[in-house]
Amino acid sequence: MTADGPHPTTPSLTAGRGAGAAPFALGLLLRQAHWRSATAMTEALRPLGIELRHLSVLIVLVDRGATVQRDLGTATGSDKAGIMRVVDDLERMGLAVRKSVPGDRRVRAVEITPQGLELLDAAQVAAKPLTDRLVAALEPGELEQLVDLLTRFIHPSA
Repeated sequence: MTADGPHPTTPSLTAGRGAGAAPFALGLLLRQAHWRSATAMTEALRPLGIELRHLSVLIVLVDRGATVQRDLGTATGSDKAGIMRVVDDLERMGLAVRKSVPGDRRVRAVEITPQGLELLDAAQVAAKPLTDRLVAALEPGELEQLVDLLTRFIHPSA
Protein backbone atom coordinates (compact mmCIF):
# COMPACT_ATOMS: atom_id res chain seq x y z
CA MET A 1 0.00 0.00 0.00
CA THR A 2 1.30 3.47 -0.87
CA ALA A 3 0.52 6.72 0.90
CA ASP A 4 -1.92 7.48 -1.92
CA GLY A 5 -3.88 4.23 -1.59
CA PRO A 6 -3.62 0.55 -2.49
CA HIS A 7 -0.61 -0.69 -4.42
CA PRO A 8 -1.35 -0.41 -8.19
CA THR A 9 -1.17 -4.20 -8.65
CA THR A 10 -3.73 -4.85 -5.90
CA PRO A 11 -7.12 -5.48 -7.49
CA SER A 12 -9.90 -3.19 -6.34
CA LEU A 13 -12.51 -4.71 -4.04
CA THR A 14 -15.15 -3.18 -6.30
CA ALA A 15 -13.60 -4.23 -9.62
CA GLY A 16 -16.31 -5.50 -11.94
CA ARG A 17 -19.06 -4.25 -9.65
CA GLY A 18 -21.00 -1.03 -9.61
CA ALA A 19 -19.89 1.55 -7.05
CA GLY A 20 -23.06 0.79 -5.08
CA ALA A 21 -21.83 -2.78 -4.48
CA ALA A 22 -19.13 -1.67 -2.05
CA PRO A 23 -20.30 -2.15 1.54
CA PHE A 24 -19.51 1.44 2.50
CA ALA A 25 -20.60 3.17 -0.70
CA LEU A 26 -23.90 4.38 0.76
CA GLY A 27 -22.21 5.72 3.87
CA LEU A 28 -19.60 7.53 1.82
CA LEU A 29 -22.25 8.99 -0.46
CA LEU A 30 -24.30 10.21 2.51
CA ARG A 31 -21.17 11.70 4.11
CA GLN A 32 -20.30 13.58 0.91
CA ALA A 33 -23.89 14.85 0.61
CA HIS A 34 -23.79 15.96 4.25
CA TRP A 35 -20.46 17.74 3.78
CA ARG A 36 -21.70 19.56 0.67
CA SER A 37 -24.96 20.71 2.29
CA ALA A 38 -23.33 21.59 5.63
CA THR A 39 -20.73 23.70 3.82
CA ALA A 40 -23.48 25.63 2.01
CA MET A 41 -25.52 26.13 5.18
CA THR A 42 -22.44 27.25 7.13
CA GLU A 43 -21.81 29.88 4.45
CA ALA A 44 -25.43 31.08 4.74
CA LEU A 45 -25.36 31.24 8.54
CA ARG A 46 -21.97 32.94 8.98
CA PRO A 47 -23.33 36.52 8.50
CA LEU A 48 -26.06 35.79 11.07
CA GLY A 49 -23.51 34.88 13.75
CA ILE A 50 -24.70 31.33 14.36
CA GLU A 51 -23.55 27.86 13.40
CA LEU A 52 -25.40 24.88 11.98
CA ARG A 53 -25.46 23.23 15.43
CA HIS A 54 -27.36 26.25 16.80
CA LEU A 55 -29.78 26.24 13.90
CA SER A 56 -30.55 22.53 14.31
CA VAL A 57 -31.62 23.12 17.93
CA LEU A 58 -33.76 26.12 16.95
CA ILE A 59 -35.49 24.01 14.29
CA VAL A 60 -36.25 21.27 16.84
CA LEU A 61 -37.63 23.87 19.27
CA VAL A 62 -39.96 25.26 16.61
CA ASP A 63 -41.10 21.78 15.59
CA ARG A 64 -41.60 20.41 19.12
CA GLY A 65 -42.03 23.44 21.35
CA ALA A 66 -40.23 23.54 24.70
CA THR A 67 -37.96 20.48 24.86
CA VAL A 68 -35.72 19.06 27.58
CA GLN A 69 -32.01 19.08 26.80
CA ARG A 70 -31.76 15.27 26.77
CA ASP A 71 -34.35 15.13 23.99
CA LEU A 72 -32.60 17.93 22.09
CA GLY A 73 -29.43 15.84 22.12
CA THR A 74 -31.26 12.85 20.69
CA ALA A 75 -33.07 14.93 18.06
CA THR A 76 -29.88 16.64 16.83
CA GLY A 77 -27.40 13.77 17.24
CA SER A 78 -25.43 15.63 19.91
CA ASP A 79 -23.97 14.29 23.11
CA LYS A 80 -24.94 15.69 26.53
CA ALA A 81 -21.96 18.05 26.81
CA GLY A 82 -22.34 19.26 23.21
CA ILE A 83 -26.02 20.06 23.54
CA MET A 84 -25.36 21.84 26.84
CA ARG A 85 -22.80 24.10 25.11
CA VAL A 86 -25.22 24.83 22.25
CA VAL A 87 -28.05 25.72 24.66
CA ASP A 88 -25.63 27.89 26.67
CA ASP A 89 -24.71 29.70 23.44
CA LEU A 90 -28.36 30.15 22.45
CA GLU A 91 -29.20 31.55 25.90
CA ARG A 92 -26.23 33.91 25.80
CA MET A 93 -27.41 35.17 22.37
CA GLY A 94 -31.00 35.58 23.63
CA LEU A 95 -32.30 33.00 21.13
CA ALA A 96 -33.54 30.43 23.67
CA VAL A 97 -34.24 30.19 27.40
CA ARG A 98 -34.25 27.36 29.91
CA LYS A 99 -37.41 27.04 31.98
CA SER A 100 -38.34 24.84 34.92
CA VAL A 101 -40.41 21.77 34.19
CA PRO A 102 -43.42 21.50 36.53
CA GLY A 103 -43.08 18.46 38.77
CA ASP A 104 -39.30 18.04 38.36
CA ARG A 105 -37.11 20.84 39.68
CA ARG A 106 -33.95 19.16 38.31
CA VAL A 107 -35.06 19.23 34.67
CA ARG A 108 -35.10 22.30 32.45
CA ALA A 109 -36.93 22.64 29.17
CA VAL A 110 -35.45 24.81 26.45
CA GLU A 111 -37.76 27.20 24.64
CA ILE A 112 -37.13 29.41 21.62
CA THR A 113 -37.48 33.18 22.16
CA PRO A 114 -39.04 35.71 19.79
CA GLN A 115 -35.46 36.71 18.82
CA GLY A 116 -34.75 33.05 18.07
CA LEU A 117 -37.79 32.90 15.80
CA GLU A 118 -36.64 36.06 13.99
CA LEU A 119 -33.17 34.63 13.49
CA LEU A 120 -34.61 31.33 12.24
CA ASP A 121 -36.69 33.25 9.68
CA ALA A 122 -33.59 35.21 8.61
CA ALA A 123 -31.62 31.96 8.30
CA GLN A 124 -34.30 30.49 6.04
CA VAL A 125 -34.11 33.53 3.75
CA ALA A 126 -30.29 33.45 3.72
CA ALA A 127 -30.18 29.72 2.98
CA LYS A 128 -32.73 29.73 0.13
CA PRO A 129 -30.35 30.68 -2.73
CA LEU A 130 -27.72 28.21 -1.52
CA THR A 131 -30.30 25.45 -1.17
CA ASP A 132 -31.57 26.20 -4.66
CA ARG A 133 -28.01 25.77 -5.99
CA LEU A 134 -27.59 22.49 -4.08
CA VAL A 135 -30.63 20.94 -5.73
CA ALA A 136 -30.37 22.62 -9.13
CA ALA A 137 -29.46 19.33 -10.87
CA LEU A 138 -32.61 17.58 -9.66
CA GLU A 139 -35.59 17.13 -11.93
CA PRO A 140 -39.07 18.33 -10.90
CA GLY A 141 -40.39 16.13 -8.10
CA GLU A 142 -36.97 14.66 -7.23
CA LEU A 143 -36.38 17.00 -4.29
CA GLU A 144 -39.59 15.81 -2.64
CA GLN A 145 -38.61 12.21 -3.41
CA LEU A 146 -35.14 12.76 -1.92
CA VAL A 147 -36.61 14.28 1.25
CA ASP A 148 -39.05 11.38 1.56
CA LEU A 149 -36.32 8.76 1.06
CA LEU A 150 -33.94 10.39 3.54
CA THR A 151 -36.73 10.78 6.09
CA ARG A 152 -37.60 7.09 5.78
CA PHE A 153 -33.91 6.20 5.99
CA ILE A 154 -33.46 8.21 9.21
CA HIS A 155 -36.81 7.18 10.74
CA PRO A 156 -37.53 3.70 9.34
CA SER A 157 -40.56 3.11 11.57
CA ALA A 158 -42.22 6.44 10.79
